[in-house]
Amino acid sequence: MTTYPSSHPLAGRVAVITGASSGIGEATAEHLAELGAKVVVLARRADRLHRLVARIEKNGGEALALALDVTDTSAVQAAADRVASEYGGADLLFNNAGVMLPAPVEELATDQWQRQIDLNITGLMNVIGAFTPQLVTAAGERGVADLINTSSIAARNIFPNFAVYSATKAYVTHLSRHLRAELGAKNVRVSAIEPGIVATELQSHVTDEGALAWLEGAKEAMEWLTPADIAHTVGFAATLPPRANLQQITIMPTAQPS
Repeated sequence: MTTYPSSHPLAGRVAVITGASSGIGEATAEHLAELGAKVVVLARRADRLHRLVARIEKNGGEALALALDVTDTSAVQAAADRVASEYGGADLLFNNAGVMLPAPVEELATDQWQRQIDLNITGLMNVIGAFTPQLVTAAGERGVADLINTSSIAARNIFPNFAVYSATKAYVTHLSRHLRAELGAKNVRVSAIEPGIVATELQSHVTDEGALAWLEGAKEAMEWLTPADIAHTVGFAATLPPRANLQQITIMPTAQPS
């Protein structure tokens, strides 16, 4: 049975985090490092990644920054190869890169549709494809590995003008359930985290006036979740006993009705 020191329950583990240059990914990288994991942070903005690594190292952690776009299949595979060569492979993968670009479907914002599909689905699959062999190997050696995917409450609920974004997140949730059935027998736990509204850069990408008005109203009506809330949720899931797998985690602002 795998046991963990109480002060650093992820000691000896190697965590890969995508979308790590801000928001949920950044907060999760710092938290997993606090829990003792070596963290590998992936995102496009190299300068922000290097500042993140510097903070982690200043606090006594170990981190590696690899700047890339997860939609670039060859770049993701090269990152996986480097993780294998430098750390022996990953045993915790937090798939968090994503974008939210709501708009009425009648506007035919096809470039925004494609951007969401490319990043939220294709990028996700690139990372899963590159790192799953490492997760399976690690699980075979130590009895547990984790694949945790960021979905959204939008995967379940209906939000006008968010059809394409919501559909990409429904893909993430359903994919995660299938992968859990496929990989669970190999001791790889698979989880989908479905947050409600979290205060991140995601909202700054929104240009649709109706969606912006809805978000502004929501900000006045309730206290949003923070990236740290999601980071601690990831840390909790990853530090459970190997026999326990949180399949789907829905975390909402207390005052958000749906």
